[in-house]
Amino acid sequence: MAVAPPPSPAQSEKPPAPSVSGKWTTSFYGFAEGDLIYDQVQGPGEAIGNGALPRPATGTTPSTFAAAHGQFITSARNSRLGFRFTAPTVNDIKPSGNLEFDFNGNQPPGISEASTYVNATMRIRHAYLKFETPFVDVLVGQTWQLFGWQPMSQPGTIQFQGLPGFLSSRAPQLRIGKAVKAGDVSVDVEIAATRSGQRASGMPDGVGGIKLAYDKLKAHRIVGSAGSANDSAAVAVSVIGRRFDVTEFKATPVDTVQKNGYGLAVNALLPIVPATKESHANALTLEGEFITGGGIADLYTGLSGGVAQAALPPAMPGGTPPAFTPNVDNGLVEFISDGTLHPVRWQSYGVAAQYFLPPSGNVAITVDYSHLSSDNARDFGAATKVWDKQDYVDATLFFDITPAVRLAAGFAWNRQTYVDGLDATDVRGQFGGLFIF
Repeated sequence: MAVAPPPSPAQSEKPPAPSVSGKWTTSFYGFAEGDLIYDQVQGPGEAIGNGALPRPATGTTPSTFAAAHGQFITSARNSRLGFRFTAPTVNDIKPSGNLEFDFNGNQPPGISEASTYVNATMRIRHAYLKFETPFVDVLVGQTWQLFGWQPMSQPGTIQFQGLPGFLSSRAPQLRIGKAVKAGDVSVDVEIAATRSGQRASGMPDGVGGIKLAYDKLKAHRIVGSAGSANDSAAVAVSVIGRRFDVTEFKATPVDTVQKNGYGLAVNALLPIVPATKESHANALTLEGEFITGGGIADLYTGLSGGVAQAALPPAMPGGTPPAFTPNVDNGLVEFISDGTLHPVRWQSYGVAAQYFLPPSGNVAITVDYSHLSSDNARDFGAATKVWDKQDYVDATLFFDITPAVRLAAGFAWNRQTYVDGLDATDVRGQFGGLFIF
């Protein structure tokens, strides 16, 4: 009788144990963007922001060189990288995290144009952990400010965010809140301790907000230049309180002067023609925000209005005024000549409309408008240096060639009115291409 040969080593091995995979997930996202930008005047960077425009000629006063000459910028600095992380839920606690960067970081003073636009500096946009529980959600780290419920009303435009007259700010913070749903309605209540406007104040800013959303109506919108979302119709209110503790108005201060800052924001996202799950063609979305407050200029991009601290009186008549360097960023609170400290007050409102053309919705037209003004900026500097009114308009045509490729062309018009009544303006044209992943 034949005897079967012994099994080979490979045949005698046990089958491998089934692998065990965890529930950790990581997603990688972002976009590569290139922009071509022409400005009628010199000075603005890729982000128009709220920096002072150069003064044109008036009467016997000649135009500044920057107001009489244009500029052209090519840039890829708005490109962005991000990572989202989730970890397994343990004891009903769901952890997650986010890291996001772009290339608009601070550049050293005096750096060449080649270095600025070709060797861009990376910066943090978002870096936070979040854990959700059945009762409360907690966020620690840097992300959008709760004040203004950002980016709830962030306009869609090819212009870099931080538009004139619109809130745009992120900050390190501790944030606590919870959204409660009842059918198609949800109510989100949150509070936050955020980075203070002045670290020497010794305490964080306090922010609180409530948002009411109706989930049955969806507003399709472009967020910034690259994002697209179907968000619920919503209205929201938020407030901020902050304290300043500024070195007293003396050449050699030994004490401080305290002053409070404050702000109120009302925001809305309205689907005039709602989007559906199947299509956003013919969708029409309206966004709006109203902001009022004092000592909140840093919550806008580059806003100061040109205000400045008063000069100290000279030690003797005709002498040189001594230097005064307060321990607070310019534009938030300012001393006047009598030594009293005041918050610089600003009020703004902005509206944004987005329409997605049928039949596919791959072509969109967006229009944005804002108005910004101050009723006391004129008290903090020369009439030829301080502006206290600003009007801004932009329009963009977006074309999604594929879900990953977006082209956009737009223009922007910005006017600032100086205290002496002179208007300074800029007209910008911009073309951008984005690969979205």
